[in-house]
Amino acid sequence: MENELFESAPIPRAYMKMALPVVMGMIVTLIYNLVDTYFIALTGNTDLIAGISLCAPLFTLLLAIGDIFGIGGSSVISRILGSHKVDDARKKSVLCFYSSIMTGVVFTIFMLIFRRQVLEILGTTQETFQYADQYYFPLMLGSTLIIFSLVPSNILRAEGMAFESMIGSIIGTVVNIILDPIFIFALGLGAAGAAIATVIGYIFTCSFFVYVICKKSKVLSLDISLLDINPRDIGSVLAIGLPSSITNLMQTIGITMTNRFLKPYGDENIAVMGIVLKIVNIALLVIVGLAFGGQPLIGYNYGAKLKDRLKKILGFGFLVTGGTGLFFLTFLSIFAKWIISRFLSDPAMIEKGVMMLKMQLLGIPFMGICLIVICTFQSTGKAAGAFILSACRQGIVFLPVMIIMSRIMGLMGVVSAQFAADLFTTVVAFVLFRIFLWKEIFD
Repeated sequence: MENELFESAPIPRAYMKMALPVVMGMIVTLIYNLVDTYFIALTGNTDLIAGISLCAPLFTLLLAIGDIFGIGGSSVISRILGSHKVDDARKKSVLCFYSSIMTGVVFTIFMLIFRRQVLEILGTTQETFQYADQYYFPLMLGSTLIIFSLVPSNILRAEGMAFESMIGSIIGTVVNIILDPIFIFALGLGAAGAAIATVIGYIFTCSFFVYVICKKSKVLSLDISLLDINPRDIGSVLAIGLPSSITNLMQTIGITMTNRFLKPYGDENIAVMGIVLKIVNIALLVIVGLAFGGQPLIGYNYGAKLKDRLKKILGFGFLVTGGTGLFFLTFLSIFAKWIISRFLSDPAMIEKGVMMLKMQLLGIPFMGICLIVICTFQSTGKAAGAFILSACRQGIVFLPVMIIMSRIMGLMGVVSAQFAADLFTTVVAFVLFRIFLWKEIFD
């Protein structure tokens, strides 16, 4: 445990040392999906591209479940370590690891039993169902691995092992990139090959994390004899973990809603938006990584009652995430046509992609600000604030905005609904911060 990094190191150095590995981990998480889309796009089959795009919410749903125990556990453990209670932190890590495995097994069984119904909810058509189903089955078989991987990926950072967290994610991505063209093209497995490559990548990721926990960690443990399932400990993890998972769960709902509202305009628009959202999510996940990278610092200093240092950490976090959002808005807008043309060849589809990409990027700077507020709520145990704000962007705000704007503006309304939701969510973030934390931190 690096107390100097958490308690006295210069804020920019401490923050970026924790955040940059998380950024890399976030990026490679999405690259799993983006690589699949890239190789599938090489087939030129629009229905195949749309089928995998329709399954994108499944991936974010798995991330949401993993975050329950990963981010929830990280928040609890970082505060415990701030109070220097190592044995208690070790027991909490065991609880999080095995809870995620048990939850993953139950989820896998459920999703396989209701396979057809889930695919119908995702918005598959007669043309896209077979391709979505080919991708769905192997991904769901390996879903426990994906869920479990999110736990050590997050909790290792609470111990200051952000670099190891990043390496674990990168290993899996490299394996996925190598196997994708082999399974998709050489073996002719198509969509199923993409999913199988993803799952095998996660096998390598989980294996590395188990090695790190058993051989290098001084705090975390997989010793099942330490497992103590009691309502109080589970409640402390779920109090933060469930609101945290809402961010990814709402993204799952948001993507599903977007696809369903695009359905009347044809599978072509769903395919293009699927590519656009994955490009945008790379930018978003960089910002998510920068925000969540500071979470252990926030939780530790809050637990240690280092109020002045905590305020400086928050200020630096707002600056970094907001500035990075502006950079991505500018850079990706300028090179939008070149980026989209890497995935599509039809000029009309490329133009649609450019328009969709620019509209989706407009709210990115605001999301950076909102994410720092969410992370602060999670790190300080303010579950209600975290829950409300996490549910806003692609849930309780996004749905009514999507309905209203799609009726007024048609396709353009569907495409621009996210920007309007981001603006409103930012206002909500500042209001909630004043209610839940302002006096506690600044007075």
